[in-house]
Amino acid sequence: GVLYKNDPTIMSWELMNEPRCISDPSGRTIQAWIMEMASYVKSIDRNHLLEAGLEGFYGHTTPQRQRLNPGFNIGTDFIANNRIPGIDFATLHSYPDQWLSSSNDQSQLYFLNNWLNTHIQDAQSVLRKPLLLTEFGKSWKDPGFSTYQRDLLFNTVYNKIYSSAKRGGAAAGGLFWQLLTEGMDSFRDGYDVVLSQSPSTASMIAQQSHKLYQIRKIFARMRNIERWKRARAARRDQWLGRNKGKRIGN
Repeated sequence: GVLYKNDPTIMSWELMNEPRCISDPSGRTIQAWIMEMASYVKSIDRNHLLEAGLEGFYGHTTPQRQRLNPGFNIGTDFIANNRIPGIDFATLHSYPDQWLSSSNDQSQLYFLNNWLNTHIQDAQSVLRKPLLLTEFGKSWKDPGFSTYQRDLLFNTVYNKIYSSAKRGGAAAGGLFWQLLTEGMDSFRDGYDVVLSQSPSTASMIAQQSHKLYQIRKIFARMRNIERWKRARAARRDQWLGRNKGKRIGN
């Protein structure tokens, strides 16, 4: 077998899904824990990326951002926690239907837009690290649920990610919660998406995947061009060095 630390099919390790410490809203406990565990994991495995599993709530280091939190004070700090050495990229969750359950769909989408814009901006200019939206969704158990409203939420998320990614920005992708298939009824929690039962949502997911794949190809081509230019410049410098002082031409 292959040791996990040597397995090329693993993208990243997550320290914990949605770490919280309500008993210490100052954030010091979570900050110390992430520092300790990030260092420990990296001492074992430096071949893979590492992230903390955060939901994205702002803490005391950015009081001007705390107003964006949906009324939660759970001891995490999006900026401070993700600045820790060893944390390679930031994560973000978004469940407006849970966090703002008394608000209507329009208000929830307004919150989502601000939530995404601010975190993408901070990941880009403050953290200078990639951002992955690792959980988002809308539950079919919500009163008045419609696939149309869920598609609006998915479309909002996907447009923000694509807009950032095509410019080489921080937003790198999005993972909705959760993909299931027929026969997995015991796992259905309301946020599940069964592609065969939701053709409009499935089409949107496929389109986003294709668009991000095309961006990947473009940036890969650009990197290859840059490598070719550097190699050509190096060969030219070598040639000039060998022929320095020699008369070239007539």
